[in-house]
Formats: sequence, structure tokens, C-alpha cells
Amino acid sequence: MSGNTFNYDSVKGYTLDEDAERQLIEAQNECTFMWSTKEGWPVGVIMSYVFHEGCFWLSVSSLRVRVQAVERDPRVSISITGKGVDVPGGRSLTYKGTCEVLRDRETIDWFLPALAKRLRWGDEEAQKLFVKLNDTPNRRVLKVTPVKRIGYDGQKMRKATEEAVAAGKEIGPS
Repeated sequence: MSGNTFNYDSVKGYTLDEDAERQLIEAQNECTFMWSTKEGWPVGVIMSYVFHEGCFWLSVSSLRVRVQAVERDPRVSISITGKGVDVPGGRSLTYKGTCEVLRDRETIDWFLPALAKRLRWGDEEAQKLFVKLNDTPNRRVLKVTPVKRIGYDGQKMRKATEEAVAAGKEIGPS
């Protein structure tokens, strides 16, 4: 913002605070997981996650092409939105990260019950069934370690816009 103009194109000042980031990660249980194909095309699918020890953990069958893709190139992204969960609107997060494909029994034994609890909270029988159905020989766990975070808080932008309009500023590039 400079002079009497409010730059509606710039979102640099509207990053997500740590508390808002934590709230969004805890409230949401789905993300868009993105990787690159052999030809370099970006691809993404919606997946459920557990956030644990600073990493995102996801469940997948080794029969899915994304497993071979991230074994070839571990650079991935995860995007999380506040849509459909009880957090203030207009919040989102994207993480660039590296992905490991884990197949060890210890990780699977920890992860599947944690994911089941997150997705079937309050229903122990449904959690047990979830674990049973997902504990297959092809089960893999994707561990995404974030290397860069991009957060956006639409509430901050809305407030700044309202303040600029109230102050009589023009909306446009600065």
C-alpha cells in the first residue's frame, strides 16, 4: 500500500499466524497431496492425514502410481483449506516438502490406529474395522517433511480491505 491506494493484488501481509496454522491442521483431516509424473506434470489427489512430530503422514497402497512417483522424485506439496471445518473462513496452507515411502511394521502399527482415530473419532468399533481393512500387504505410509510453508489468512485481508475502504482508499495496484 502506498499513498491513497490499497493494493488488492498483494497478499504478502496476510500470512497465517502459528496459532491459526495449528488450529487449521487440527480441525481439518484432508489435504491435497501433489507430486510430479515422469513427464513432469503436476498431479494431486485428496487424502486424509495425521500431523505428528512436525510431519504429515498419509496412507496409500503401493499399487498407486504416486508411490513410484515419490520414490523417483520425493519433492511434493500438500495444500490444506479451512473449507468444511470449524475455523474462520478464508484460511489455507500449502507446504512444499520431501516425501518418504515407509513400509515398516512399526510405522504402520502406529499410523493406522492414529488415522482411524482421526477419521472415526468416538467410534472404537469403526476404528478397529478401519485398521483391519487398511492393514494390507501393500499398505505404505507417506511421510511428508515440510521444507517451506505458505499460509494465507483471508480474515486478515478482509479486515485490511474494510479498513482501506473506510479510509477512502482506492483499490488497485500500488
